[in-house]
Amino acid sequence: MIISADIRAYVVNLPRRADRRKQMEAQLPALLKATFTSDWTGPFDGRELNRHVLDQLGVALFPWQIASDNPWWSRPLKLGEIGCTLSHLACWQHAADTGDEPFILILEDDAVLAPDFLSHLLARLAQLTAKDKAFDLLYLGRFPLEADEPYVSGVVHPGYSHCTFGYLLTRPALTEVLATGLEQSVVPVDEFLPSLYIDHPRQDLRARFPRQLRALALDPPLVRQLPKDEAGSDTEDSPFVDWQ
Repeated sequence: MIISADIRAYVVNLPRRADRRKQMEAQLPALLKATFTSDWTGPFDGRELNRHVLDQLGVALFPWQIASDNPWWSRPLKLGEIGCTLSHLACWQHAADTGDEPFILILEDDAVLAPDFLSHLLARLAQLTAKDKAFDLLYLGRFPLEADEPYVSGVVHPGYSHCTFGYLLTRPALTEVLATGLEQSVVPVDEFLPSLYIDHPRQDLRARFPRQLRALALDPPLVRQLPKDEAGSDTEDSPFVDWQ
């Protein structure tokens, strides 16, 4: 049986976004104790990042900008995207270093949880583990960019997808994710995760972060994202990297 103590939860949140922290604290189930990244000191806020800070931390960026019809690929990284990736990376590292729970839940602070979120999540995990439906990554919500493949009722094999406002990693997957050396080739976490479970449409990302995880996604989702016009975006509302 899967219980709430089997899940270690994190919320990606900036200290200056106490408003979002309040919203998340109001939603989180009492049995799900969550760690907020706003309680840590780290290079998480794009407004405070620059080349010197990243150099001091030994963080290097992937050569992101390429000639492409895709407007996201044909422009530089944004400092907020870097900070977001480093926030997720810090959660993964903390979970690997400090716990033994079999599942690690990552939520961003603009996530909206479904009613009875925890009971539904525990039921899904029990269903998947009881049927020996092995997985490494479970999207609780996302933005699909390509077609999915059916798996079992309420669960799909995700195609290429964006957004990391709600997902779960298994503990064995942490080792694989951390072994990629993401801190030496930082890309948006929205692109990093799918590169690990599909053959990424960008050849350079596919070569740097080859497919290695088994991914599933809940359909319908258990988590959705607040609209950008309501919540804003700390990643998009940040300057471009200008030192490459």
